[in-house]
Amino acid sequence: MNLVQITPGAGGMYCGNCLRDNALVAALRLRGHTVLMVPLYLPMTLDEPNQAAGVPTFFGGINVYLQQQSVFFRHTPQWLHALLDSPAFLKLAAGRAAKTRAADVGELSLSMLRGEEGNQVRELDELVTWLKTQPRPDVVLLSNALLVGFTRKLKSELGCKVVCNLQGEDAYLDSMPDPMRKQVWSLLAERCRDCDLFLAPSRYFGDTMARRLSLPADKVKVIFNGINLAGHGDQSQMAGDKGEIATRLSNASSHLPPVLGYFARMCPEKGLDLLVETFIELKRRNSVPGLKLKVGGGCGPGDEPFVAQLKDHLRRAGCLKEVSFHPNLTRAQKIAFLQSLTVFSVPALYGEGFGLYLIEALAAGVPVVQPRHAAFPELVEATGGGVIAEANAVALAAAIESLLLDPARLQALSETGRRAVTEQFTVDQMAKGIEATLAALTRL
Repeated sequence: MNLVQITPGAGGMYCGNCLRDNALVAALRLRGHTVLMVPLYLPMTLDEPNQAAGVPTFFGGINVYLQQQSVFFRHTPQWLHALLDSPAFLKLAAGRAAKTRAADVGELSLSMLRGEEGNQVRELDELVTWLKTQPRPDVVLLSNALLVGFTRKLKSELGCKVVCNLQGEDAYLDSMPDPMRKQVWSLLAERCRDCDLFLAPSRYFGDTMARRLSLPADKVKVIFNGINLAGHGDQSQMAGDKGEIATRLSNASSHLPPVLGYFARMCPEKGLDLLVETFIELKRRNSVPGLKLKVGGGCGPGDEPFVAQLKDHLRRAGCLKEVSFHPNLTRAQKIAFLQSLTVFSVPALYGEGFGLYLIEALAAGVPVVQPRHAAFPELVEATGGGVIAEANAVALAAAIESLLLDPARLQALSETGRRAVTEQFTVDQMAKGIEATLAALTRL
């Protein structure tokens, strides 16, 4: 098949959707498909080779914003338009990307959803004109539903199917104030009728978005996300490595204390403040001597004040010396970080549709403890690699404590979770599922 993947970049931030789309494109190419990855808005920050290398960035973030603010910028000379889309200017804009909030861009979101009727129609025309210079795609894949405003023009001009991934849009839209939130949801539901199919990363999120967007059940297909296991070691190696978990906790002479870990964007939405409270509760109980907390993941300018508040809170609780922060790691550093952990938790409470970080932790042989919320029970059941607890610090602390005091159970979950990832949650398994789904769609 000839495919086009359209993915917004997040500037200097690591973005789970970008990482997932980039890995998918690489896997589909390995499976013999021609896949063109087209970036939007800002450059992508990735931890694997960029599959969009050499492709222009469309809907440049500066032009998109200015076109929303002023009629003048919707008709600027081509030289000025191109200058604002230049890599140097987009790199400058990328530094401010982490400060963007959904509550501040409601009108822009509406305009983008209007597509050929919106203020950014010039950008859409440029994208379609450029795509016409490439081999005609059988299917265009949209990274998320906020891009469905492109669908009508893509289908009418390119004569292709359009498939949309569902990836966490609800939390973003729900953070908008009324009446803007209702307007955006209403227009999104209307524009979603143009898409041929939707891909959801979990049954929970597929059902949630189907209900909220009034999507027919047969237009939503669930395909679990997957990761590239390169660098994680093979299964037998990892099982042996994680056997040291039991040694850490049972061998009194061990110099390796147990480590609770977190790896996601360092923000309230991912529950980092809740995990800090959970760690403080565990230290108060003092039943797991020497317990450490390691916090890793993306930390942009907009996240730094929040992290500073957490450090101050940990200092006042007398726990800061037991906590380390590891922002913006490379892929190799991330894998080493995960493999240094004993147990993992990202207690997000906003309605997580999947949680790629869970699969990454399990791939490293690290059991997870997650709140009974959103897609987490579904993923823990599917992998067998963790425990579900109620969504509060006391319950999470009790679940983590129970695991840390039971090395045999901890090791069993480690091995089960790692095995499930290698069998069901690889990027190749994800690509196979999408390949079969798109092949069936294009035969209709």
